[in-house]
Amino acid sequence: MNYKLSFTYLYLIISLFVFGCGGPAKEEKKKDGPASSISLHVGDEKHFTIDTKESVISWMGSSLEGKHDGYSYISKGELLVENDQLAGGTVEIDMNKSEGPGHDKDNNLINHLKSPDFFDVEKFPFSTIVITRVATINGEHKTVTGNLTIKGIKRPVIFPARIQVEGGTIKAEANLTIDRTDWGIRYKSGKFYDNLADKAISDSIEFNIKILAKK
Repeated sequence: MNYKLSFTYLYLIISLFVFGCGGPAKEEKKKDGPASSISLHVGDEKHFTIDTKESVISWMGSSLEGKHDGYSYISKGELLVENDQLAGGTVEIDMNKSEGPGHDKDNNLINHLKSPDFFDVEKFPFSTIVITRVATINGEHKTVTGNLTIKGIKRPVIFPARIQVEGGTIKAEANLTIDRTDWGIRYKSGKFYDNLADKAISDSIEFNIKILAKK
């Protein structure tokens, strides 16, 4: 048997296999970001697209040691208008883009809020507000009913808002206060843990929502 010839054939077969499969990877593919939790009605005249650069949600929580506030940002969303009045909509909040004091996205407070103790953003990267009903109190002043989903838990919410619909633009400002434990966020809650003393954290979180939407 010609061992030299056999070795040549073996080398050719291995070479074809390696190059046929694209060869060894030079670098790992970059991981895509988390998929959005909602889809929009693109091209529908009744739906106004939220301008994410001009819209923001500020938040505030507190403990006996003091208050903490910051910002979260809307990743996408839309508002539904019928008969020149707000009738519905969906707002998606990117939980990875929260900021704390000094508008810093990477500090001990923000990193802790992103952890499983609070919002567990690696597992639940988005929160959503879905508007199901809007009732007029007086002129621009409304009562908004909807569903708020945090950490995969959906709960009904009702909150006051001021809404202006002018031509191709909607300006909305709303205030919403929630009990975080209703969404499974129990870290240092006096309802569930004893003997916290001055380490207890308030169950209330206040949100101020400012939205600009356009056709």
